[in-house]
Amino acid sequence: MYLAEVSSWEIVKKQYRYKLRSYFGVFSSLVVIQILATFFSLNGTGMSGGSSGTFSYNVNYYSGDLILAFVMIWGFITAIIITTKAYRYDDYSFVTNRKISHFSNILFLMSASLFAGITVFLSSHLCRLLAVYVKHVDGIMMNQLTITQILKGVSATVLYIFLFVSIGYFVGMLIQVNRLFSFLIPVGFIGFLIMDGLHNDPTLLQTIALFFGSEALLTLLFVKIITVSALFYVLAILISNRMEVRS
Repeated sequence: MYLAEVSSWEIVKKQYRYKLRSYFGVFSSLVVIQILATFFSLNGTGMSGGSSGTFSYNVNYYSGDLILAFVMIWGFITAIIITTKAYRYDDYSFVTNRKISHFSNILFLMSASLFAGITVFLSSHLCRLLAVYVKHVDGIMMNQLTITQILKGVSATVLYIFLFVSIGYFVGMLIQVNRLFSFLIPVGFIGFLIMDGLHNDPTLLQTIALFFGSEALLTLLFVKIITVSALFYVLAILISNRMEVRS
C-alpha cells in the first residue's frame, strides 16, 4: 500500500511538470489578458474634481481592480478548458487514473493562480506608471506599502483567482458530463442576477460578495476560500466518476 501511494505521487508530479511545460498557452493568454486589462485601466477606475475661482482640478483613481476582474475571468475559463476531452486524454500518456489526473490539474491551477496573482500586482503598478508617461498625468500619488502589506495583497489576490479557478473546474466537469449544462449554467446565472436584482435591492449576490470581499483578516479569508474551493474540487471529482471511461 505504501509503495502504491509513493508511485501515485510520483505520477502526479510527472503529470504536473508535464502540464507546466505543455500548457504554455495558458500563461501566454494571461499575458495578453493583462495587457488588455492594463490598457483599459488607463482611463482610471474613478474620478473626482473641483474648482475654486480660476483654479480647477481633476483626480483620476488608478487601481488593479479591473485587471483582477479580467484575470479572474481568465482563470475561470482556463479551468473549464483544462477539463475538456483533449486535455484529459493527454494524461493517458502516463499510467494514471482520474484521481491522479485531478490532483495534477489542481496543482497546475494552483501554480497558474499564484503566477497570475503576482503579475496582477505588478500590472497594477505598471498601469500607474503608464498613466504618467503615456497620458501625461501631471502628478501621481501612490500608497507606500510595507513588505507585509504587499505580501497580504498578493496572497489575497491569489486566493480570489484560485476561487474562480475552482468554480470553473466544477463548471467544466458539469459540461463534460452533459453538454446541456453549457446552456443551462449561463441562462441560470443570468436568471439569478435578474431575480436577485428584481426589486433594485440585490441581496444574495451582495451577501456572497461581502462574505469574501469584506474579510479583513487574511487567515480567515484563506480558510473561507480554501474550504469553498476544496468543496468545488471534491464535487468536480465526484461528478467525473459519471463520465465514460476511455476505450
